[in-house]
Amino acid sequence: MKYNTIIIGGGLAGLTAGATLAKFGKKVLLLEQHHKPGGCATTFKRGDFIIEVGLHEMSGLTKNGSITKIFKMLEVDKQVQFKKVPEFYGVVSDKSDFVMPHGFKAATKALIEKYPEDEKGIKRFMKLIAGTRKEAISLPRSPLKQKLIYPLMPLLYPNLVEATKHTVGSWLDKYITNENAKLDLVAHIVYWGDDPYTLSMFYFALPFSGFIENGGHFIKGGSQQLSNYLASYIEKNGGSVILGKRVEKIITHNGKATGVAFRDSFNGNSGSRTVLCDNVIANCAIPLVPSMLDAPYSTQLQQKISLKTNSCSLLCMYLGFNTDVEKFGVNYYSNVFRGDGVTTIKDIKNNHHGDWSKRRFIFVDYNKVDAGLTPPHKSEGVICAIDYIEDWENLNNEDYNAKKEEIAQVLIDRLEKQYPGIRNSIEYYEVATSKTIKDFTSNPSGSVYGYAQTKDQIASKRFRNNFLIPNLYFASAWAFPGGGFEGSIQGGFLAALQMNQDKIWSECDDKKYVDDRVVQLIDSKSIDDNILELSFSKPSGFENRNGDYAILEIINPKATELDLPYRWLPIESNGKDKNLKFQIKTDGSSFSKSCELIDTGDAAIVYGPMG
Repeated sequence: MKYNTIIIGGGLAGLTAGATLAKFGKKVLLLEQHHKPGGCATTFKRGDFIIEVGLHEMSGLTKNGSITKIFKMLEVDKQVQFKKVPEFYGVVSDKSDFVMPHGFKAATKALIEKYPEDEKGIKRFMKLIAGTRKEAISLPRSPLKQKLIYPLMPLLYPNLVEATKHTVGSWLDKYITNENAKLDLVAHIVYWGDDPYTLSMFYFALPFSGFIENGGHFIKGGSQQLSNYLASYIEKNGGSVILGKRVEKIITHNGKATGVAFRDSFNGNSGSRTVLCDNVIANCAIPLVPSMLDAPYSTQLQQKISLKTNSCSLLCMYLGFNTDVEKFGVNYYSNVFRGDGVTTIKDIKNNHHGDWSKRRFIFVDYNKVDAGLTPPHKSEGVICAIDYIEDWENLNNEDYNAKKEEIAQVLIDRLEKQYPGIRNSIEYYEVATSKTIKDFTSNPSGSVYGYAQTKDQIASKRFRNNFLIPNLYFASAWAFPGGGFEGSIQGGFLAALQMNQDKIWSECDDKKYVDDRVVQLIDSKSIDDNILELSFSKPSGFENRNGDYAILEIINPKATELDLPYRWLPIESNGKDKNLKFQIKTDGSSFSKSCELIDTGDAAIVYGPMG
């Protein structure tokens, strides 16, 4: 079989590229190693809570902005609900809070009222970030046109030129005098990087101005809703999204990418499969691609990326509460804790490497919007802080879990100090580290933003399109234009546009990859009042032992409220049985209801087995 495009990875850039190409009438195959699409744009379930993995607030949903236009083209706006958060952020302290509101006028007014001595610099800052975003959007996409206008750049794009010359720290030091004003302006730096003196002002300005212009937004039900919709759009328009498949090799012939070889991520007994194509999109981390290529391309790419530096990672502590935490004094959606000992922006970098009892973090209260993550009487939040893989990768499992618990208690103590009484309302907590991100997404160092957004690694200096092989494209947080939800979505869309323009296509037949892990229900019976047993046909090549687990996902579940359609379950049948049996606790969850409502012949998918 043959596809027009094969996409390696199901992150937002890959999903957007795939959906765009499918809309253009191309036959798309997307292969994702995880059992759900989205990368960092995913959710998981714990008790009554749908846990948001990555999204805190999304920028870019501005009137007539590129993300807004992309979503309208793909009809995202008709299927996914975006909830505007009340304010950009609030910086909390023992003295007085500072609230950064939405809107350029309101934000400028709030800053000048607090720091009147820096009125001129504050106005210049707002003009710079607004102008940078406007000019970046209007910049010609054609490399030839960009070369032609290069001598006129300072005249035609003055804000863009100024922003690309500076780091955030160098610009603020030049134009803002009050260190507290600088700290309030970079309060959200954790969402972009870890050091104002290496973070590009250009990259900082783009999402910052998007937040100010039309606010941050959260996706109702969690970011998985967006990822699932884009995957369904690909399939609705003739494409295929195959989950739980890891690409091992990009096949090249006569200087072009001609296909990929992949195998099952969960079943170690599965063999390798090869599918051919006209072109390939690497949505995976770029540092992973050299190992997928033969010489000379593997060596060429490795040389190109050898001097690149990865971004920092994040530590997220997910929290489920048995009540609305506003009663404890949580006043804002994003609550910024500056960190002890941080008196200037020069202190930020060291603080991010410092003791967790003093480290900067942001506490997000999802209950400030209609997030759709919890039952009405409960709420959910997350603590987000900078993290580094070197702090975790050499620990054994016991020490790793002990360190996570130690940090969890420190962070809960700090929440309790700021919001007395909140500790006793915590029903659930869990810590995800840079190692967690690396394990689940395969991003080296757990780098959520790809390559660090430094002056030397932004804009045109970032990898894009077919720079290595004529029909091998790159779309991810590691590629152009950069990390974050907005950057990844734009990157996927721009790659699809370039591919359509390059016209590297041939005719494809209607034959599609058939996922042999899809099974049908054979029998359903009650074991007792609390246990339901489902028997499914066994997938081809499925060899399990007693005690093995598998992921059972119901296709087209009949109940979905505050739940996900899958569970990790022990296999209740031995390897010699012709069928696969799973026992489900009838606990009133939507998943158990879907299992009760499933009919003979209905489809599910089984990922595994896993010991």
